[in-house]
Amino acid sequence: MKAIVLCGGLGTRLRPLTYITSKHLLPVFNKPIVEYSLNMVKNMGIKEIMIITSPEYCGDFTRYLGSGKKYGINLTYKIQDRAGGIAHAVALAEGFVGNDNCAVVLGDNIYEDNFKYAKESFEKRVKEDKLDSQAMTFFKKVKNPQRFGVAKFDYNTVREDNLIEIVEKPKDPPSDLAQLGLYFYTPDVFDVIRKMKPSARGELEITSVNQDYLKRKRLFYDIIQGYWSDVGTFESLLEASNYIANKKLNK
Repeated sequence: MKAIVLCGGLGTRLRPLTYITSKHLLPVFNKPIVEYSLNMVKNMGIKEIMIITSPEYCGDFTRYLGSGKKYGINLTYKIQDRAGGIAHAVALAEGFVGNDNCAVVLGDNIYEDNFKYAKESFEKRVKEDKLDSQAMTFFKKVKNPQRFGVAKFDYNTVREDNLIEIVEKPKDPPSDLAQLGLYFYTPDVFDVIRKMKPSARGELEITSVNQDYLKRKRLFYDIIQGYWSDVGTFESLLEASNYIANKKLNK
């Protein structure tokens, strides 16, 4: 399995800090946000990683992260010239992924869980059940689900075969389970993206990709219990920094 770590966008909610550099390079306690993503990927046993970023910040990433050698990983870089959505960014990594499975990681998400179990479960299902077209996503209970893609279940029963839809940023959330910024895909994900049409905001949405797998009963999911933060605002940046600091200093 290879990993695609998405570090695009202009981080407008974190301006003026992001006039200087990418939000993914802003510190959460004692290291940049993106390092938490890279460590999570490495802990899953993945060492071949592509970072996709915007042209404004590419130099900052290469200066700081280099080849990845100091982290024990191999880094490749790709520029997303325009803001075309998460699925558009994933499509840029087709040549890098090739015929391998891939993990897609939003570089501004911080997790406490180790997802090695999920990666191994995904790969086992591909191999043993011969499901060469499948995806896996993750949910967590949150207080403000309207900010995210939200799981909708049939009969209000949280069960894998009762997941019927992932609703993007709903005004009236059908549940409190928000979709997180981590996904596993078989290599046919690029075929799925190719047949997609842009959303109302002109982007290729990752939720639409997952909906395609869901309709074909090829989307699996897990609900995580550990800490998670989507670090995209000053409030979440401060909250994540405090959490990490307290965890490290109280060991």
